[in-house]
Amino acid sequence: MGNSSKKQAAKCNFLSKDEQIIVSNSFRMISKSSDRLKEDDLTKSWSTQIDPRLLQYITNYLFGIGDQKQSFISLSTFAELFVFCTRGTVDEKFKVLVKSFGTKDHETTDIPYSLVKEYVESIVSSYMKIQKLGGGRQFKSWSTNGCFIAPQNIQKLGESLSKDLGNGDSISKVAVENWLQTCTLLGQLLIYVFRHLYKMSHKEKERASHSQEEDEVIDRETQSKERSLIPLCRGLDLIPSYPSILDFTQIVFMNANLPQEFQTEWRFLFSSEIHGESFSTLIGRIIDQGPTILILEDKNGYIFGGFAPENWTLKPKFYGNDSSFLFTLSPRMRIFSTTGYNQHFQYLNLHQHTLPNGLAMGGQHGYCGIWLDSEYGKGHTSESCTTYAGYQQMSASKEFQYRHLEVWGLGKPPSPSSKLKRGQSQEAGVSVHAESKALLKMIGRGTHSQGMEEAPPLVHSHN
Repeated sequence: MGNSSKKQAAKCNFLSKDEQIIVSNSFRMISKSSDRLKEDDLTKSWSTQIDPRLLQYITNYLFGIGDQKQSFISLSTFAELFVFCTRGTVDEKFKVLVKSFGTKDHETTDIPYSLVKEYVESIVSSYMKIQKLGGGRQFKSWSTNGCFIAPQNIQKLGESLSKDLGNGDSISKVAVENWLQTCTLLGQLLIYVFRHLYKMSHKEKERASHSQEEDEVIDRETQSKERSLIPLCRGLDLIPSYPSILDFTQIVFMNANLPQEFQTEWRFLFSSEIHGESFSTLIGRIIDQGPTILILEDKNGYIFGGFAPENWTLKPKFYGNDSSFLFTLSPRMRIFSTTGYNQHFQYLNLHQHTLPNGLAMGGQHGYCGIWLDSEYGKGHTSESCTTYAGYQQMSASKEFQYRHLEVWGLGKPPSPSSKLKRGQSQEAGVSVHAESKALLKMIGRGTHSQGMEEAPPLVHSHN
């Protein structure tokens, strides 16, 4: 069957040369070297790898339901599913979706929202199961420090990914197609899950029988497997049990929305559980550390935060860029991207008499998307914020107290020379009081602008 499956794969003109090798090997392994694949054999091979709901949807698509059910499938049908799910068009992905539900793709009847939501949840759940079973480098860097997979957050991510469909009883074909085209994270999860499933046959014990060409393909596929939506966790080597509030699903949700260059590595910078409840300590650990992500939990259990794409520096005005976003993780997962209405992305100030002292993201002073007061533990989130699209108040109440705060640096840390240059530029434009001088000295900054005046206060108006 080895050569036969390769010849059949070669006839599948929708497969690349590399894919022909991968898919034919997978088919051969699962079918036990037959030219026909039975449902029982597929179920036995994949049942330990993915969520049982997704497995049922897959077998519905491949083998049919009821009177349309087939006893076996060919390599061509097996290969078609791989292509449709990893690089298919919107029409092809829609075909997979509706056939998985037992509906013919040419039918114009609406699709039940509950089925779509469950389908999405099954993909998220399968991705997490594969990550846990695979135990890759990225996954282990978090799991060894106490990070886990929370089932309730799998449901929250499933709801978040399907929210644009609405929450009615049914969804039109046009709405589903538009959603499939724009839901980037769902597409990434699908690719990861199906690439994993279709290369399960590549085991080390078989490599001796492969040609050099096949080995090169397998090596490329193995490297691809190592790339995931989970970043590498750094900075917790000396902390045996890190008290994070995050689980893997939340990390994937945040990381997938970051600019791609910041998705590979998170560096631990600050935790209120480890470094204490001190605003000056917070500043000392996050200033000039490059892009960061802040996560807060208020005393009502609401979890939210923001991505700051530029260095945190002490300034009398807002700064940053429009790749910034705010997010909520609990009770719901939401992303609030920038509107372009204003440039009020980041603000950090301390010990100023005429300006608010604290950390802000979005909005205006007094009406910020996130405001953390310099009096540690106090903050507010506004009811509205024109800096971020679709924004909704993120904390349980506008004025809140938070019980946990953590900050992660993203990507490689800035070089010492770039830190020095930024520090000198920062100090040239800000008048620093005696307390601020002491703080800057404590975190490695000198002061060079003692005679300069403070900038005028920003207008305190509702955004």
